[in-house]
Amino acid sequence: MSSEQFCSRVRWVLAQASLREARPHPAGGMEMAKAGRSDTAIHDLSIQRGEGGELHQVAEGDTPTTTTAFGTPVSDDQNSLKIGRRGPTLMEDFHFRDKMFHFDHERIPERVVHARGYGAHGYFENYESLADITRADLFQRPGERTQLFVRFSTVVGNKGSFDLARDVRGFAVKMYTKEGNWDLVGNNIPVFFIQDAVRFPDLVHSIKQEPDRAFPQATAAHDNFWDFISLMPESMHMIMWVMSDRAIPRSFRFMQGFGVHTFRFVNAKGKSTFVKFHWKPKLGLQSVVWNEAVKINGADPDFHRRDLWNAIKSGNFPEWELHVQLFDQEFADSFDFDVLDPTKIIPEEVLPTRPIGRMVLDRMPDNFFMDTEQVAFMTQNVPPGIDFSNDPLLQGRNFSYLDTQLKRLGSTNFSHLPVNALKCPMHHFQQDGHMAFRNPVGRANYQPNSWGEGPRESPERGHVAYPEDIEGQKLRVRPESFADHYSQARQFYISQTETEQNHIIGALTFEISKVETPAIRIRMVSHLLNIDEEMARKVATKLGIKEMPAPADAAVPTRMDLQPSPALSILRNGPDSIQGRKIGVLVTDGAELTLLRRLKELAMSEGATVEIVAPTVGGVVGSDGTSIEANHNIEGGPSVLFDAVVLLASEAEAAKLAGDAAALDFVMDAFTHCKFIGYVQGAMPLLEKTNMMAMMDEGVVAIDGEDSLARFLSTCRKLRLWEREPKTRVNQ
Repeated sequence: MSSEQFCSRVRWVLAQASLREARPHPAGGMEMAKAGRSDTAIHDLSIQRGEGGELHQVAEGDTPTTTTAFGTPVSDDQNSLKIGRRGPTLMEDFHFRDKMFHFDHERIPERVVHARGYGAHGYFENYESLADITRADLFQRPGERTQLFVRFSTVVGNKGSFDLARDVRGFAVKMYTKEGNWDLVGNNIPVFFIQDAVRFPDLVHSIKQEPDRAFPQATAAHDNFWDFISLMPESMHMIMWVMSDRAIPRSFRFMQGFGVHTFRFVNAKGKSTFVKFHWKPKLGLQSVVWNEAVKINGADPDFHRRDLWNAIKSGNFPEWELHVQLFDQEFADSFDFDVLDPTKIIPEEVLPTRPIGRMVLDRMPDNFFMDTEQVAFMTQNVPPGIDFSNDPLLQGRNFSYLDTQLKRLGSTNFSHLPVNALKCPMHHFQQDGHMAFRNPVGRANYQPNSWGEGPRESPERGHVAYPEDIEGQKLRVRPESFADHYSQARQFYISQTETEQNHIIGALTFEISKVETPAIRIRMVSHLLNIDEEMARKVATKLGIKEMPAPADAAVPTRMDLQPSPALSILRNGPDSIQGRKIGVLVTDGAELTLLRRLKELAMSEGATVEIVAPTVGGVVGSDGTSIEANHNIEGGPSVLFDAVVLLASEAEAAKLAGDAAALDFVMDAFTHCKFIGYVQGAMPLLEKTNMMAMMDEGVVAIDGEDSLARFLSTCRKLRLWEREPKTRVNQ
């Protein structure tokens, strides 16, 4: 074969490979399919690139075997090595260690994931003593406050990406307890994409920028991600959450946080209680719609950062309650799904949450880099009284995070940095290293020693791992109890309101429409058929798929008997309040500014803020000759930045604004995004120009005095008029 023929053959093989249907790995419950094996047609030609970059032809029928970085062939790239099917992960798993070691050291200096973050200081306050269920010191005394630092983040984007990406949000809390730091490192979604940490590098590689082109940035809407997901049935529950409004929160202040995994509380008598952690915002849940998110990213890519900064600096300190779900082994054994499976939840209707304290954020860092960039969270940081379960994803995170911090912060002494430093006594013989701020004092830097110097271990005070009985063979397997990948995905979907379901369908359509490979789009629809047939058909229709595929093979059939969980819906759990929200008021010269002043007073009494939008930031002069400065000019203050809007214009100036595209967008975007709109009679020319008069509904409220102002604010407590959405065609 000539060089030209060979290169032509290479191009043909690559083209065919992009179209060939890949078989999803079998679901858990039995050993996963070996990496690279498939029952589909065997490639008649395989191409490998040599170390020098040259292409080599591989014998027909040969598929390269995965190896470690040191060349050891890998037998199973789907499961980490454990004791038994549900036991802990073993440190001797050299393949996992090799894979995770390289992954943890891929980037310097920004984080590989969660690179774009924003943090704040605050405190946690107990409601009651939990001494009966945990010996953890911070939970012993009612009313006691523990200092903490929180970092919110997006997962996929780089440091310079925008805030309103459709993405999981990190929700990491570092509590400086009297017995060491406790890092509760979670997300705003209670489940995850994968069941075993050995798959984490592949997940992140697939969702990050494609390596040959370095885009797209901060989005999952591309072939690599959906190819990976369509081959991982265990991801389907997480996909429902990420395609929901949970992935585009209105603010950090309006989103939940979850510990994701099952942990243990252990009391002074050694009794264990399983626990799942939930952070619930006092201001309630709120998200935006996709069209709105896109425009917010253009108008203010720092929207979430600015919101948190302004709230704390103005004294409106955000609060969350810490809730727990507590259960014993008997409940775990009787629950429909495995509590060690990180792709599953325990619905609150099955096991209610219990509030145990509150978190208040009351101080921004003095320097962003010193705290928010240098903070190092590690899931393995737990005080006595809190312990781990054998969740394989948690086990892998415990192993991985220390590596990550060493690579990113450059020294084993990163714990000396102020944001990471303990606020309790610390004693050990660790010494020296790069940038050591503390070293042992005295002669002895070892133990035992004859000088009577230094600390000693304390079986009574120290952290003791719960003595769980474990036995079994060393295996790379997935337990059968992890095998149901569709039932809870369906439960999440049917728990949403019709509006929220439409948003999920719109998000799936948008994301999968960006996939260029038809086989991947079809494969995703085959998974959706196992979740909800009507949803799958709507997505397929929007994608132009003319012939529905068969449902994807499922190791365990989808359960149809799981009841909806209202707690999973954002709209079913609205705050019925405008506290913490922002009203944008479009004002003009000649407007009646006494209404504006009264609006500010009423909004403030409900915990909301008002910002002024005007033709110029210099402000306007009212009908009584008084002047007022604006926070934004009309081009820089679009309605997407606000939760509700008011049109406070004189008739002559409104007629002028009717010829301004930015002003028309201000009104139409507010209407399209289902926001409440208040208007005075003078604003009618603007409403007429936007054809609003033909679409009037109860969310467009006339304001002519104090009573109508109060009525408007009362209406705004619903946050959005979702009944309007079918008229707007915003389905994402």
